[in-house]
This record gives sequence, structure tokens and C-alpha cells, in this order.
Amino acid sequence: MEKVYLSQKGYNNLKTELDNLKTNVRPQLSKKIELAREHGDLKENAEYHAAREEQGLAEARINEIQDKLARAKIVDNEEISTDAIYIGSTVTLYDQDMDSEIIYTLVSEDEASITEGKISISSPVGKSLLGHKVDDTIEIEVPARTISYKVIKIERL
Repeated sequence: MEKVYLSQKGYNNLKTELDNLKTNVRPQLSKKIELAREHGDLKENAEYHAAREEQGLAEARINEIQDKLARAKIVDNEEISTDAIYIGSTVTLYDQDMDSEIIYTLVSEDEASITEGKISISSPVGKSLLGHKVDDTIEIEVPARTISYKVIKIERL
């Protein structure tokens, strides 16, 4: 069983989402389905079918979150070494082609947010950065081009 690496914040966010789905969304969808049933013939009841589909999506998300939480390994910020790039590392990179610096924090897929500078360790860039050290130069193939980064600094979150 493959572990899902999460920060404490990411773990808490998933728990909150799961609690909301179970305590708020599930009951609301059950009521929606009940009301739609009262409208008659279920074969031609679009409202009923839409509510059932919504319920199916919610249940799938509940199962997905429960699975991730069961496999979760909390990444302790204090355990993250700054000698190389690991999940939870914040790295400052020099983009040699653009002559600019960029800062990324490597996180799990569930915590990734490009607007916050958080990239997934399973993304092409994230995978390529793992294990590298300060002063390493990394060539990364992405769909648009080949990116050339130099690792400037490695920090904890």
C-alpha cells in the first residue's frame, strides 16, 4: 500500500472536508433525492437523476478521502533535512533561460496549488527536483520546453 505524504495542515484539510461531506452534504443530498422522488415517475425525473448523480460523486469523494487518510504519513517539518530536496522542502531555483528566481514548495498532490507556489512531487517538475542539492543544475522536460534550473537554496516549509 503506497503512502500518501501530507503536511499536518493538508491532513487537517482532508479531515475537515470529509467531516463536511458526511455531516452536511450527505444529509442534504438525501433530502434532495427524497423531494425529487415525490415528483412522480423516476424514469423521466431529471431532478431525481441529477441528485443521484451528485450523491454518487459525493460518495466517491468520501471513499477517496478515507483511503488517503488511511494511507497518510504526516510529514513533520522538523524532520525535513535541508541538505537535499524532499517533500516539504521549499526551494529557491534560478531559471537560467528566464534569468529569474522562482520559489516552490514540494507537497503531495492534494496540497498542490500553483498560485501558492506549491507543486506536487508527482508533477514533472516536482519529480525532477527530488533529491537534488544546492548548486545542482537540473534539466526538466515539460511539454512546452526544456527548463534549466539551478538550485539556490533549500529550506523547510
